Amino acid sequence: MSGKSVLVTGGATRLGAAIVRRFAEAGWHVIIHYNTSGEEADALAAELTSAQTVQGDLSDPKEGARMVDQLAAQLADWRCLINSASTFAADDVTGLDPATNHRAMQVNAATPALMAQAFLAQARSNGGRRVIQVTDQKLANLNPDFFSYTMSKAAADVAARMMAMVTEDDDRVYTLAPGAILPSHDQSDEEAQRSHLLNLLKRRTGPDEVAEAALFLAEGPLASGQSIYVDSGQHLLRQPRDVIYLEREGIGV
Repeated sequence: MSGKSVLVTGGATRLGAAIVRRFAEAGWHVIIHYNTSGEEADALAAELTSAQTVQGDLSDPKEGARMVDQLAAQLADWRCLINSASTFAADDVTGLDPATNHRAMQVNAATPALMAQAFLAQARSNGGRRVIQVTDQKLANLNPDFFSYTMSKAAADVAARMMAMVTEDDDRVYTLAPGAILPSHDQSDEEAQRSHLLNLLKRRTGPDEVAEAALFLAEGPLASGQSIYVDSGQHLLRQPRDVIYLEREGIGV
């Protein structure tokens, strides 16, 4: 592959798919990573001008390394890695669940860091290399819900900022922090419609806005280590619980 390329982990569905579509529109060759969403990945790739799919279980760090090794050998101009894949399971701040924590820390933090390191060491690029780690606005607006998830996203954020400190030449490492965008956990669409208005602008933030921010980071002039929040100002609030539960308790709605 000779065109500029981007790998989007978790790219078959949800925010990852929105990011894939936006990069494809901008003329990138997109590599759609999936774990269990093979049919969705193939269908999405079939819609696009230049795309391929790759399967890997990010709970196994060897799978992440395998993907990077494989793609680094294939791609002549691999400019961007977007770590969008994530596991979002509930556990309690007063009772951490070890299995939930282990999976969250591996999928959301450790494997993305290993992939970023391998990408920056191996990928060939004609225009610099960019790592974009998708985190969460709740790191600036902490609440005690989804304890292991939040812990893992904090680890991913710190890892990205540390890697940004040692980037050289035209390499960059960024973080991208969305707010409440799509229905999550056990939410209904109706609950999401209401809970996603709990931000400063009282509007729903769209997946397209996150995708546009990712493209800007990949193509724009920002210095390494910077972060973009795409959340209609949610991270500037101080919300005592996740918006899923705020909506159900009628707080702020």
